[in-house]
Amino acid sequence: MHTGQPTRPGQEPIDVNDPGLSRFDIVREGARRDDIEIVHYEEQVVPGSRAERRLVRTVAGFFLITGLAATAFLAIYIWWPWEYQPGRGGDKMFTPLLGATLGIALLGVGFGILTWGKKLLPKEVSIQDRHEGAVPAEDRVITSQTMLYMADELGVRRRPLLGMSLLAGLVPVGAVAAAPLVGGLISDPHKNNQMMTTGFAPQDGRKIRLVREDGRPIRPADISAGGQITVFPGIEHGVSNRHADSPTLLIHLRDADAEESRRNNERQGHGGYMWGNFAAYSKVCTHAGCPASLYEQQTNRLLCPCHQSQFLITDNAKPIFGPASRRLPQLPIEVDAEGYFVAKSDYTEAVGPDFWERP
Repeated sequence: MHTGQPTRPGQEPIDVNDPGLSRFDIVREGARRDDIEIVHYEEQVVPGSRAERRLVRTVAGFFLITGLAATAFLAIYIWWPWEYQPGRGGDKMFTPLLGATLGIALLGVGFGILTWGKKLLPKEVSIQDRHEGAVPAEDRVITSQTMLYMADELGVRRRPLLGMSLLAGLVPVGAVAAAPLVGGLISDPHKNNQMMTTGFAPQDGRKIRLVREDGRPIRPADISAGGQITVFPGIEHGVSNRHADSPTLLIHLRDADAEESRRNNERQGHGGYMWGNFAAYSKVCTHAGCPASLYEQQTNRLLCPCHQSQFLITDNAKPIFGPASRRLPQLPIEVDAEGYFVAKSDYTEAVGPDFWERP
């Protein structure tokens, strides 16, 4: 007759379907059949004791701190006014606050799990011999009971505060991981042809001026031959992350270079995109979206510093070196009645790495 005492190696196997067995008896029987001997097992705290309640509150506190910090991260990520504003930059606290709240959340869950495992879970020492052999059918019963027993050892059923605090802490952490991914899917890139629209798109029939970072419009005389300047759409929030696809390099080519560029533009079907000796190209690299902003006027090459792609400005910004495989889009430009540069239209092809649009 089974007495409820653990069996030892060499004893006859017990019937794991015996209703008189405890879950722990089945676990130890399964261990014995795998040549595992549990040589030491003890509870670290007495169930229901003051010490256990104190540890439960400590672990729950760590998980609640995790939940609060993760919730704060989400609130800052979604609602904090972080966007760049001309003349005063962006909010310098945005990134540090994200880092601090995420760090506190991860520390909270880490300390909570460590305290739970080190102070509340029973101590166990087992020894297993290496062996080979077929798996008997009863192992399914043993395995299921072992998994349930492990859940019992966590003590969530008799320590409900732990379960609720763990849920309250980890759900916001999961939301933190999902927030950037979900945020990137909120706007449909195909709605209203968004992939082909930048801040230079005409508004109510009005052509958009090319302006400096401080919002001042640009005249041809402002750029010397061989020079260049980064320009933005002259609209509200034109110099901000709302129009991160709009930064454009306005280049004043020398006479011979401008003539060569016009011939190549005609060959590419971009006749009329230049105004005089001036050409404007997107600064968003077609490889990975980095700012292609290093212009070498002697060779008319534009370099992207991230992966060293190079574009030949006099040949319609064709890639001639590096991983980029597509030309930089060219912005059609002209000068308005007041003598300032304006965009004749928006870009006529997608800005940046548009590999998802290509067959």
